[in-house]
Amino acid sequence: MKQSFKIDFVSDVSCPWCVIGLKGLETALEEMDAHAEGGIHFRPFELNPAMAPEGENLGEHIARKYGSTPEQSAANRAAIRERAGALGFTMAMSEGSRIYNTFDAHRLLHWAREEGKQQALKLALFAAYFTHGRDVSDHAVLVEVAGEVGLDAQRAQAILDGDTFASAVREEEALWRQRGINSVPAIIVNDRYLISGGQPAEAFEQALREIAKETA
Repeated sequence: MKQSFKIDFVSDVSCPWCVIGLKGLETALEEMDAHAEGGIHFRPFELNPAMAPEGENLGEHIARKYGSTPEQSAANRAAIRERAGALGFTMAMSEGSRIYNTFDAHRLLHWAREEGKQQALKLALFAAYFTHGRDVSDHAVLVEVAGEVGLDAQRAQAILDGDTFASAVREEEALWRQRGINSVPAIIVNDRYLISGGQPAEAFEQALREIAKETA
């Protein structure tokens, strides 16, 4: 019988380390021949909840928020690009890329969970944003990406046209912040164990094996 874990993955669509963390976690589960009960549960977190509709230039945003120089930002992007590439994911972010508001993307992810396609949509949104540089706050883009993973495009459009799931997403965001999550990715295993950051697959595997021993 396969080892199983309950896994909550708190993350944002515009978080590059969340991509690396997810890929590392997926690899670890595969190496262990284990699985997440009912699939990985993706929980909402907004790195920039007050982001304006038009977004912000990535370089300017990083400098303003973290005080990073252009050289530091470029070095960080290169490191992220290398880590992601080793996991089979293409990062194509540059100094001219933009940061966008992700609230509506989280609303669609909430709905996608009900439809059994949350992980597929999460991965597709990561690719749309980080690989193809698309605006993941744009409703037309969100509807198109939803349709690409087999979700009903008309239903996606209807959700985005109103405030469906807005309260649910805000409540979930507040819940995880109340539980002490203030950076992502944050991976909570079996409602008890926290693994933080974009860890390599080996680190995830070690942590999961230790959790399995403790709960055996």
